[in-house]
Parts: sequence; C-alpha cells; structure tokens
Amino acid sequence: MITIYGIPNCDTVKKARAWLTEQGLAYTFHDFKKQGVPLDKLPSWGKAVGLDRLLNRQGTTWRKLDATTQASAGTPQGAQALVLANPSIIKRPVVQWPRGDVTVGFDASRWAEMIAK
Repeated sequence: MITIYGIPNCDTVKKARAWLTEQGLAYTFHDFKKQGVPLDKLPSWGKAVGLDRLLNRQGTTWRKLDATTQASAGTPQGAQALVLANPSIIKRPVVQWPRGDVTVGFDASRWAEMIAK
C-alpha cells in the first residue's frame, strides 16, 4: 500500500493525490495536521532522502523562524525537534512506496518509475 504524508490543503499534495487516483492506485493519506508527524518514520525518511531534501527551506514556515531555530535544523536531533514542532516545514508530500522506497515532493515521471518497480 502506498502511504502519502502531508497536509490536505497543500497544492502539491492535492496534485499528488489526484495523480495517484488517475492512475487507479489505492493509497492511504496521513494528515500531518490531524495525525501529527510519525516520529518512528523520521529517521528512515532522513536516511532515504536526506535532511536537506526533507526540510522545506523555501517555504513560509521556514522564513518565519528565527536564525537560531533555523540553525538547529543542522543536526538530526534538531531537525527532528523542528519538524515535530512545525509539521508544515516538511517538504510535501512524503510518500512511502510499497517496496519501502521514500520520495519527497511530487514528480510524475519519478512516481511512474516507482509504480513500475
């Protein structure tokens, strides 16, 4: 089963969910706002895609943070604390594919490769 993690009103998440539906693929949706960030998944996401890819340093949430808080994201522990306190700082969507692969963001061609595996 594909699990998509994100925030339902995020435009990229909406596009990603629509794409999965168009492909006829079943998936579950994990809402960061309602269900929180799954603490047990963060280490594997960080290893799979890297902290730099996981954190959205271009978004409004990041820009609103003070320099000290931004700097704390430089360590795995600091980044974990930051995403738990500010789920909107995670680049979306995070997708856990059936074979265990993890992707961040929406890329239709990359996703087509993932479902072809």
